[in-house]
Amino acid sequence: MSNFSDLGLRDPILRAIKEGGYEQMTPIQSRAIPNIMEGKDLIGVAQTGTGKTAAFSLPLIQYLLKGEGKRKAKTARSLILAPTRELAIQISDNVRDYSKYLHLRSTIVFGGASEKPQIKAMAPGVDILIATPGRLLDLMSQGHIKLNEVEFLVLDEADRMLDMGFIRDIKKIIKELPEKRQTVLLSATMPKSVTTLANTILINPVRVEVAPAATTAEKVEQHVMMVPKSRKRDLLGHVLKDDAIKRVLIFTRTKHGANRVSEFLEKQGITSAAIHGNKSQNARQRALADFRDGAIRALVATDVAARGIDVDGVTHVINFELPNEPDSYVHRIGRTARAGATGISYSFCDHEERAYLKDIEKNIRQSVPVFEEHPYHEEGMAAAPAGSSKDGKNGGRPNRNSRNGKPRNDKSGNKSRRGNSQKPSGRSKSAAGKPNPGNPSQGKPSQGKPNNSSGNNAGNKSGSRPSNGPGNRPNNSKSNRSRNRPGNKSSNAA
Repeated sequence: MSNFSDLGLRDPILRAIKEGGYEQMTPIQSRAIPNIMEGKDLIGVAQTGTGKTAAFSLPLIQYLLKGEGKRKAKTARSLILAPTRELAIQISDNVRDYSKYLHLRSTIVFGGASEKPQIKAMAPGVDILIATPGRLLDLMSQGHIKLNEVEFLVLDEADRMLDMGFIRDIKKIIKELPEKRQTVLLSATMPKSVTTLANTILINPVRVEVAPAATTAEKVEQHVMMVPKSRKRDLLGHVLKDDAIKRVLIFTRTKHGANRVSEFLEKQGITSAAIHGNKSQNARQRALADFRDGAIRALVATDVAARGIDVDGVTHVINFELPNEPDSYVHRIGRTARAGATGISYSFCDHEERAYLKDIEKNIRQSVPVFEEHPYHEEGMAAAPAGSSKDGKNGGRPNRNSRNGKPRNDKSGNKSRRGNSQKPSGRSKSAAGKPNPGNPSQGKPSQGKPNNSSGNNAGNKSGSRPSNGPGNRPNNSKSNRSRNRPGNKSSNAA
């Protein structure tokens, strides 16, 4: 079963799918939709951009048609929980597209916007309520939303909701739901916390997993660039001289870091915008629209804000700072190579982040190739600067128990395997062979990789102090896969 027409969906739903240009299902859709349509609880594990939104929304719409017109004031017949407002908006848009020829009523509830329109939309009752946990609980406490009529529950991006600290909110919400309901839980990864939650809210669930947990997109060409913290801005400017980097998503760990990087890019003549939790909803939506339309070349984001970035054609992802949570790396690079396309990711790794890199490589079960052909490689591979730790024995490992991220002492005396001045044994390779560092003598196109046309070589050999850069110290914040439309428009569903 590979076509939507084989599922037995109602004609109005199939018509909407066809008008969207979708015919064939993605693996998660072909395995999840039939089980959900049979009324089974389900756990779906799949990477970003694989079509999870359609996997739960299509059978949900089909299910709700059985009791069309059963709405009661201030109630919802189904509830879809999402971790961020961007993702909630994306889900809402998809649900409306799929149900546009039906008489189902849906609405969206999230923070960062006025309550009045949301309260007004809920007053007559809805068939589908898409919500973020915080605002939903707020309106429930005010008596504007009742969940006693919910027949169908979806927890989307469950791993990210737990990472963001929503576990208590989720438990409060679930207590208000009827025990008799169908529940679907979807996640990119399945850490123990998600498994524990699933065991408490699902009944004999079917598990559908289309890719091993924490694996990265196969079509993403990954590279790491070793660079001192103070040289990261210089490296970013150097990398973005490559015209093949047409639409790039740049990740920082903090909101202030995102602002500083965006300001730097603007000074370099590179159109950009920052998106994070401190931005208003209008500002975030405007930045996304500009990025999607090509009005800006670079979007600088934190992990939390990135969930819900539904943008096709992201050619590159740059980790300006490595995430301190390995799973976040998977979500980040999943912003490119979506819907069957290819993509490239670059990760800037300073001395203090080498432990993060080691954790990431352990999590994805592969080494990230080191890209050497940039002006700051020699500095990045040199031993950590004096004073980076009290005894100099920690090998650059960030202190995960410290708010300021300063390196901690390591009594074992072991050093990071990257903490010496020797070059790595291997160079990064792409599917086409060795990456082209921009040397014309190689006679190969750059394919979006940074070139060395600036004429800088191994780095600062003069011994002068490097210029100050934006490098933020690692912190212990658990940052938050906006998801792209769930399918390939040439063959898959959204």
